[in-house]
Parts: sequence; structure tokens; C-alpha cells
Amino acid sequence: MAQKKDFYEVLGVAKNASEDDLKKAYRKLAIQYHPDKNPGDKAAEEKFKEIAEAYGVLSDPEKRQRYDQFGHQGVGGASGFGGGGVNMEDIFGSVFGEDSPFSSFFGGGGGGRRGGPSVRKGSDLRIKLKLNLEEIANGVEKKIKVKRYVACNTCSGNGSKNGTSLKTCSTCNGQGQVRKVVNTMLGQMVSTSPCPTCQGEGKVVTERCDVCFGEGRQLNEDLLSIKIPAGVAEGMQLSMSGKGNVPTRGGIAGDLLIVIEEEEHPELKRDGGNIVYELRMNFADVALGKEVEVPTVGGKVKINIKAGTQSGEILRLKGKGLKELNSYGVGDQLIHVSVFTPTSLTTEERAILEKLRISPSFQPKADKNDRSIFDKMKDFFH
Repeated sequence: MAQKKDFYEVLGVAKNASEDDLKKAYRKLAIQYHPDKNPGDKAAEEKFKEIAEAYGVLSDPEKRQRYDQFGHQGVGGASGFGGGGVNMEDIFGSVFGEDSPFSSFFGGGGGGRRGGPSVRKGSDLRIKLKLNLEEIANGVEKKIKVKRYVACNTCSGNGSKNGTSLKTCSTCNGQGQVRKVVNTMLGQMVSTSPCPTCQGEGKVVTERCDVCFGEGRQLNEDLLSIKIPAGVAEGMQLSMSGKGNVPTRGGIAGDLLIVIEEEEHPELKRDGGNIVYELRMNFADVALGKEVEVPTVGGKVKINIKAGTQSGEILRLKGKGLKELNSYGVGDQLIHVSVFTPTSLTTEERAILEKLRISPSFQPKADKNDRSIFDKMKDFFH
């Protein structure tokens, strides 16, 4: 099976392209490779599917974030027409407009349901969630309060008094859509769009609800439990489906987007899946060797520093790093040994060091096997 092309390359845009840039690029390519403009051309049809799939992912902020981080695997292998999460009708409606004949080519515009009222989705909510290194390492369940719009209990979300003061829209006869014939460069096509009278709902309110004043929703504070998997990183975005705002007068709720923020640890630094710790020691300890205690994300552990350990040496604690997200892999803790040089000495200390200064054991010796700190770091990170 041929390897999929980079979605940004397919649309011919940069990785930092804006939403407008994506729409312009997609619109241009979609017109060029549309099946009706290239009848019988299999290559054009495949290209059309390819650009539709690319736009379907990159136009969705959540999918785009996963794609940028994990590539094609992060979006579950979406696949062109009718599969893998690419809704052709939604794509054409959003790019060309609800009245576009291209939207009716894939089943009619107005929200994805031919011959019936459109199903509207409420807005997404975005929150920031701070996690410390221990929570990131082990995963955690957080309870947070979120203010969001929920369906009105009095009218059941339709905005009418007692939920019953409704009548069928006379403009669309309850269909929620109006149809019209449009002459295009591809010929005469029928397009559909949401009914302007009922805004696609199929019904109109005759008397408003006394509680929500016809909105069909109320602002409410919910206590939500959020399970955060181990291995998340700064800036990563998680999603809770249906925990955003509900739209006015019925529909499905948007999503709650959780953006991860990492709290800085006082001693440990994160480098991908690895944890880095700087161990500062005095000259006598590294020369003679010593058992020392070092912090890890799982608590303090004791390690032996062998005699003659050099400043800049890197020690590894296998499996003491962070779990890889959605994987069984675990990083390591890397301990960078740093020898402390005193800046002030007593008369006695100075006298001792003056004697040691000329000792043969204290003379630096060049060793062809010695490597720079950069070479050592490469061994750990590559």
C-alpha cells in the first residue's frame, strides 16, 4: 500500500496556514479536480478524494492538533469518500457555503440530514488544566467546575412555554430546509439551505418559555470528572464529547477541550519521555565515591556514585522517566553529575589543597577514550 502524502503538501499550504488559507487552497483544488469537471478521469477522482480527506482533517482543530503531533496514525487513518470521519457534505457546506450546489452533490446542505430539520451543534468550550510532573507521570483523575449552557429543564430545550407552544413552520412545512435550482458552470443543480423562517428547526415558537425566555438553554455550573492519561505534554489538547454548550432551542452539545499545562518541578526537568536531574557533588565525594539520594517522579532513591566519577558524566536510571502516551514505553531518568568548586577557602583548607596540587594523582591525564559532553548526550537521546 502506498504511503499517504503529507496533508499540508496535498493542499499546498504551510504548516502554520490559517483557516482561511486552508479554505482558499481547498476550494481552488476542489473545483479543479471535481468529478463533474473530469468525467471518467480516475486520476482526478483520486486526487479529489485525497484533497477532501486532507481538508477534513486540517479544518478540524482537534484533528489537526493530533495530526501535527502523531501524523496519519493520530487521526485514525481517515479515508476519502464516505469513511474514516470525512463528511463530504460538511466540507463542501463550510467551504463553498450552504447554498453551494457542491453541497447538494453529496446529499444536500443544511447540516447533514436530507429532507429533515438540521441537527445543530453547540459551541465548544476550552479550558486550561495545570498538572504537576507526578500527575503527568502516573495519570490522574481531576474534578473541575465548568460553566456551560445546558438544555432548559422547563421547556426541554425547545424554547416554548411548557415545551408545547410550537407549530410547524409554514415556509418549509417542517422540513427545516428550502430547495432551489441553481445554474452553475457544471449545469443546473438543486441546492438546499436552512429555512430562513425557522433557522432549520422545522418548527416555530408561538409562546416563549418563561424560564429561559425562548433560548431553550440555561447557564449551569457542572462538576466534571476528567481522566488524564499518563504521558500528556504541555500544549496537548484532550476532548470530552458533549460537554460543551448546547445550542439555542435544541441540538447536540459541543465538546469540552482541555489544554494541558505543565507545572515546573523544583528539581526535575522533562525532556520528552526522559527526566533530567543535575546532581551537584563536592570533589571529595566523586573522588572517593559515595552513596547519595536523588529525587525521582516516584520518590527519592539511593544510588552509588563510584570513586573517580568525572564531572559531566551522565548516569541512567532505567524506567524512571515518563510513560509514553497510549503506549507501553517508559523513558529514563538521566543524572548529570556536576562537581562543585568552592569559591572561598579557610587557611587550613588552602594548605591541604596546596599539598595536593602537586600530587601525581591530581594531574589531569588525557585519555583517548574520553568524549565530550555532547557526544555523551547523543548516546542517551538517540
